[in-house]
Amino acid sequence: MTDSLLPDLIQQMLRPDFYPHPVQSSSPDSTSANTVQLIQTHISYVLLTGEFAYKIKKPLNFGFLNYSTLEARQHFCEEELRLNQRGAAQIYLEVLPITQSAEGYQLGGAGEAVEYAVKMQQFPQDTLLTNLFEQGKLTPELLQQLAKTIAEFHAKTASSDYIRSFGEVSQIRQAFDENFEQTVQYIGGPQTQQQFDETQAYCNQFFASQTALFEQRVAADRIRECHGDLHLRNIAYWHETLLLFDCIEFNESFRFVDVMFDVAYIVMDLEARQRPDLSSLFLNAYAEQTGDWEGLQVLPIYVNRQTYVRAKVTSFLLSDPGVPAAEKQQAQETAALYYRLAWQFSQPRQGKLMVMSGLSGSGKSTTARQIAAQGAIQIRSDAVRKHLGGIPLEQRGDADLYTPEMTEKTYARLLELGLALAAQGYAVVLDAKYDRVALRQQVIEQAASQQMPLQIIHCAAPLEVLKQRLDQRQGDIADATADLLAKQVFEPFTASEQAYVTSIDTTQPIEPQLHNLS
Repeated sequence: MTDSLLPDLIQQMLRPDFYPHPVQSSSPDSTSANTVQLIQTHISYVLLTGEFAYKIKKPLNFGFLNYSTLEARQHFCEEELRLNQRGAAQIYLEVLPITQSAEGYQLGGAGEAVEYAVKMQQFPQDTLLTNLFEQGKLTPELLQQLAKTIAEFHAKTASSDYIRSFGEVSQIRQAFDENFEQTVQYIGGPQTQQQFDETQAYCNQFFASQTALFEQRVAADRIRECHGDLHLRNIAYWHETLLLFDCIEFNESFRFVDVMFDVAYIVMDLEARQRPDLSSLFLNAYAEQTGDWEGLQVLPIYVNRQTYVRAKVTSFLLSDPGVPAAEKQQAQETAALYYRLAWQFSQPRQGKLMVMSGLSGSGKSTTARQIAAQGAIQIRSDAVRKHLGGIPLEQRGDADLYTPEMTEKTYARLLELGLALAAQGYAVVLDAKYDRVALRQQVIEQAASQQMPLQIIHCAAPLEVLKQRLDQRQGDIADATADLLAKQVFEPFTASEQAYVTSIDTTQPIEPQLHNLS
């Protein structure tokens, strides 16, 4: 859009002298050092001045979004500030009125406001996680930090009876039904009839058969005032801090959602970038941090939803006569990718249980992490025990955490979670010592009764290696120390157990040995 077609206010905001502070262009294409850069979205104008950015909401009404009145724009500017200060307080600074006089518009001036702007700290675009991914800088360590950041964000978000009401199936599925209605026209284009039919059937069946699961999510207080649009482009890593910004302020139903709704965006983005290993790493770190392994049962429907919406929104470009042919071709390919992913997420999966076993320091968790990187859920007994005991993962447990009664509860919880997730199609690794026949037998009996594929992975290393590893262990949630090894006794596998056992020598490279796992 040329400057002459922009509203008078935006034209004036493009002038450096509009601002009470110096303007320094951040655009590499700018020919002037003092140039304001304009970025337009379909709902706002964002003006970049170098140090600060200013967002003006467009006077639009899309039904799901209504900025048509000045009062509404003021309200949603204030909501944007309030909501985004939860995850990105360093960026979101204040809401400023814009007044008008004979001399023109004035930012933060006296008198009656004619518009409102959200003032933000401008940050470099190369700090966005999408850009870090492209640069190969979205490391496993950073993704683990992201999981912890999002877990802490969710723990602080608000909830109430009203917010929890948005977790009812009738509320959730409304958006799904609307998505399918709006994409029928793209069958035979970026998506096939089979993809459409099977994706829709999966969603219908999930809502029909999993009502109790959604009710459990409400009862567990997992429906909260979340971010609502937590994809990698809305997260920045700046000054060694992860910032969750640009959350949904304009529609409650997009924001009052299951915490797994937010998590699903990250999973989708990493899967779409063909990095299921990073997706699994992030997901396991989030579940371990929160103890919300049950949430993984509803995660697939939300990953399906986020992926399908990405396909839908991209498809809309195909119906826009103003979009150039080359851009439409790119949109066709991108939409096809996301329709295909949504369909793949809807396909049935065979779950299975994998049980780690071995003494402390034998390399169980290291091996389990390598298995999990191939797309499995790793549930560590150390994390389960501490969540049951109500203590932070990083805190060392006292004697009360390691009583026989607590150990029994821990293994019962491990098995409960493993069976529930495997029934939903996950490969699940139960990461614990499983040093007693009785504990292993419980898993074997339950897996057999549910016709669940089962493997027992026994990790072993010489005693001196175990002691050395435990002496050198740091920065881990496990509490076991080398002096405990003398008290640990591993009960040998019985003849009936041997059929399930794969042995791993953890003094040797682990990856080649994992090829023996089916």
